[in-house]
Amino acid sequence: MAYSLDGKSVIVTGAGQGVGLAIAAKFASAGARVMLTGADEERLANECENLQKKGAEVSYFCGDLRQKLTVANLISATVDAHDGIDILVNASRDVQASDPMDPDDKTFETLMDLNVYTTLRISQSVARKMIHLAGDEPQRSLGAIVNVTSIASRRTLPELMAYSAVSASLDQLTRSMAVAFAAKGIRVNAIALGSVMSATLRTALKDRDGLQENLTAVTPLGRIGEAEEAAEVAVFLASDAASFVTGQIVAVDGGRTMLDPMDQPAH
Repeated sequence: MAYSLDGKSVIVTGAGQGVGLAIAAKFASAGARVMLTGADEERLANECENLQKKGAEVSYFCGDLRQKLTVANLISATVDAHDGIDILVNASRDVQASDPMDPDDKTFETLMDLNVYTTLRISQSVARKMIHLAGDEPQRSLGAIVNVTSIASRRTLPELMAYSAVSASLDQLTRSMAVAFAAKGIRVNAIALGSVMSATLRTALKDRDGLQENLTAVTPLGRIGEAEEAAEVAVFLASDAASFVTGQIVAVDGGRTMLDPMDQPAH
């Protein structure tokens, strides 16, 4: 089902490849003006050009969103290019294995900074800008934020301890922001990815023989999901069709979280 986002201004982080790029493309096809954001300028420029050739109204911004000034510049660039900000999709995420027995392993700190703190900082900044742009006019629906997290938050795998804990933190951050921002008319939801063809999963499938067969075997729908399928859910959560939906973590996993195969990783 298609949802209209005509005239909406959208920021999509992590939009250079994989799920983030699929989300950016899907939002553009729904009529939104999209700012693609990431750290690889050449990739962003190429993908932006590809979308523009299809008639999409898109632009790009390259920078390290861990930096406060970069976030401020992104917001200014988006307002200048697209006349405001209505929707933020935090699709940038990093997946790393960790050693739960190594006290010197810094993976947890790294992933907290990349996946949680960055999401929090940009969400706070965008929410404040949404409120500022709205002025004194009360609005029941001011904007929407969609986070991208993982079903790893619901699973226990030693090699993904840090990623699982960080994903759970992002889930709770989503719920907390939803309550905190609700009075201002800003909805906050998340999609939790299972075996969806992200850039990370694509690399893992190349590196590990038999992984695809194992993942499809533990997924009730019997296949790996396409990035575009996750993007469809993100569009729904950002659209007016979800106007009374906030604080929800929607699993896009083909049913994997209904089973309990302990030996298979969550991607």
